[in-house]
Amino acid sequence: MKVWLKPIPAICLLLTAMTILSADPANAKKIRKTFDVKPGGELVVDTDVGSIEIKTIKQNQVEVEVLVSGRDEDDFKIDFKHQGEDVEIRGDRRKRSIINWGKNLKVRFRILVPEHYNIDIETSGGSIIVDDLEGRVHAETSGGSLEFGNINGPVRGHTSGGSITLEGCEGDADINTSGGSIRIGFVNGDITAHTSGGGIDIEEARGTVEAETSGGSIHVREVMGTISASTSGGGITAYITEQPRGDCRLTTSGGSVKVYLASDISLDLDARGGDRVRCDFDVPDRSRNKRTLVGEINGGGPELYLRSSGGGVRIIER
Repeated sequence: MKVWLKPIPAICLLLTAMTILSADPANAKKIRKTFDVKPGGELVVDTDVGSIEIKTIKQNQVEVEVLVSGRDEDDFKIDFKHQGEDVEIRGDRRKRSIINWGKNLKVRFRILVPEHYNIDIETSGGSIIVDDLEGRVHAETSGGSLEFGNINGPVRGHTSGGSITLEGCEGDADINTSGGSIRIGFVNGDITAHTSGGGIDIEEARGTVEAETSGGSIHVREVMGTISASTSGGGITAYITEQPRGDCRLTTSGGSVKVYLASDISLDLDARGGDRVRCDFDVPDRSRNKRTLVGEINGGGPELYLRSSGGGVRIIER
């Protein structure tokens, strides 16, 4: 399949894939189904438990393999529905024990879809991997990591207990986790990235960026739209390479703020730090305070609002 996106240097996809593709339990029950479809259809998976891996094939088919093992394997019911170009899979654990939830039942979904196909998947107990494909992707899990390849379409991913990696996408990326880091490559669209328990690393965004974390640093290597970044537990570094269309805000309570600006960008600067504010641009200093710098860069424009209560602020000309 044609590669149109920039990959990020990461081994997360490989390591997780090796984990999911490790040797199957010898006594695992295997369920196999094949459905004839056409490109542009949709795969829907909704399961109480199980990791999910999705790869693409050149055939116009959806091929499903489900591996079920453990003492409670007979309590897991799976239903398939094929209508037109769409395939729907429902997995239900009929006996629900809070004490032993997930301990006596292991489920793995391995699914092959056409290269041009839409994905809507949700699991309450496992990681999700989606390989390169053309189509929109929505993936949610309550107990594992999310890993996406290069997606030619928008991506929406949410997990309550793991990290998220997205190599890149053509469309908006809406990424949210309550317990891990976020790594995003090239996105030809807007990015929303929220985490409560890790850092955020973004390679390149052609649209706006909204990044928020309570437990790590934020690093955006290139943003061509506006950026709003906030963290309570680390520093912020951002590269603004084109004239912002609106105000930009970078705030941290637990580190420094460093912004790289293209030399011709015009902004109204409002920078305040717990330590010294330093700027490569000629900005008339109206504050008379080493920890505050308020003025115009290249005649002024949208606001560049920078705040660091735990470190310094640095504005660097590129």
